[in-house]
Amino acid sequence: MSAATMATPAARVAARVRDLAPSPTLAVSDRARRLKAEGVDVIDLGGGDPDFITPAHVRQAAADDMNAGDTHYVASPGTPALRKAIAEKLRRDNGINVEPNGGVVVTPGGKQALFEAVMALVEPGVDVLIPEPAWVSYVPMVDLAGGRAVPVPLEADERFRLTRRALETAATPASRILLVNSPNNPTGRVFDEAEMEAIASFAVERDLLVFSDEIYEKILFDGHRHVSIASLPGMDARTLTFNGFSKAYAMTGWRLGYVAGPKAYIAEIEKVHSHSATCATSFVQAAGVVALTGPQGFISDMVTAWDRRRRAVASGLNAIKGLGCPLAEGAFYAFVDVRESGMTSTEAADLLLREAHVAVTPGIAFGESGEGHLRLSFATGDDLLGQAVIRIGNVLGQR
Repeated sequence: MSAATMATPAARVAARVRDLAPSPTLAVSDRARRLKAEGVDVIDLGGGDPDFITPAHVRQAAADDMNAGDTHYVASPGTPALRKAIAEKLRRDNGINVEPNGGVVVTPGGKQALFEAVMALVEPGVDVLIPEPAWVSYVPMVDLAGGRAVPVPLEADERFRLTRRALETAATPASRILLVNSPNNPTGRVFDEAEMEAIASFAVERDLLVFSDEIYEKILFDGHRHVSIASLPGMDARTLTFNGFSKAYAMTGWRLGYVAGPKAYIAEIEKVHSHSATCATSFVQAAGVVALTGPQGFISDMVTAWDRRRRAVASGLNAIKGLGCPLAEGAFYAFVDVRESGMTSTEAADLLLREAHVAVTPGIAFGESGEGHLRLSFATGDDLLGQAVIRIGNVLGQR
C-alpha cells in the first residue's frame, strides 16, 4: 500500500482506545506544566503527589540493593520477602489473612494492580458498580475491558454517604463487581461502620466481588478509622484489596503497589501481570520491604502536616464568595463546593487557572455526582497553599 492510499492513523486505532479520554487529573498537571514553561507562575493543586521526599532509610535500601547487583528480573508476582511483608502488614493493620504465596501480586503501582484485576475479571456483559464521585481512572479501566461501569450516584448534600438504597437503585442484573474507595478520592470521605455494613450485606446478598481501593488508608483525620471491607464477616472470600506505597510512604515515582485476596482470583490476575508488566522493579521491591517493616513515625508526621494544611485551606476557602469547603475526613484533597457561584466545575476551574493561575481539577472529571465541585490537593507546601487561597480570593472576592 502506498503512502498516498495508506489508512489514517485514527482508522488504525482500536475504538476502545480512540474513544477514551486521557486522565483529567494528569491533563490538569500537564497544562500547568506547559504554562510554567511559558513563564506563568502557576500553583498546581490538581495532582495527588505528596510533597515529602521518600524517607532516607527507604531510599538507602533501594540504593544498597541496586549496588549489590539486584538489577535483574525477579519472580513475577513479587519477591518472596515483599509478599511476606505485605501479608504480615495486612494481617497486622487490616485484619486480613492472605497467603504470601498465591494471595499477593506486586505491581508497578497501585493503578497497575487495579488495571490488571479489571482485565482479568471484567468482560462484555459484566457491570461494575462504582460509587460516584470516583477516581478518574476507574471507569476507563472498565471500558477498556469491555465491561460497563454503572455509577452509584452519591449526594453532595448528604456528604456523599454510601447507602444501601443507593446501591439497590443502581444495581443491574449484570452487576458482578462493586468497586469502593475509602478514604475517598476525591471527596475525602471515610466510610463509617454503617456504610461498611451496607457494602458487605449488599455484596453477600447479590453475590458480588468487591474491589477495595485502600491507597489512602493511613491518611486519616479527626479520629476517623479505616476499616478494610475484607475483614468483615463473609467478605474475605469475595474481596480483592488494592494498595500501594505512593501516598503513605511518599513513593509516587517508585511505582510500587499490590493486590491481595483469594488465590483463585489472584491466579487469574497473575496471568495478566506476567504478560504485561512481568514484574515490579527488583530494587524498588527491596525498598518496599524496608518501608513496611521499618520505622513508621514519618507517616504520622506527614499526616500532621496535611491536617494543618487541610484546616488552613478549608478556613481560607470558606471565607471566599461562592465557595464551601468541608473538612476532609481522609486522603489529602479538599472537595470544594462551587454551586453557589453559579459556575459549572469546568467554568470555575478554567477561571482559576486563567485569572488566579491556580490549577485545580473540575468535579465533573469524577462523574456527574462531582459536578458543582473542584478538587484541590493540599499535599503541597504551606506557603504555596496560602498563596493559592489568596489568589482565588482575589479573583472571586470575599464573603
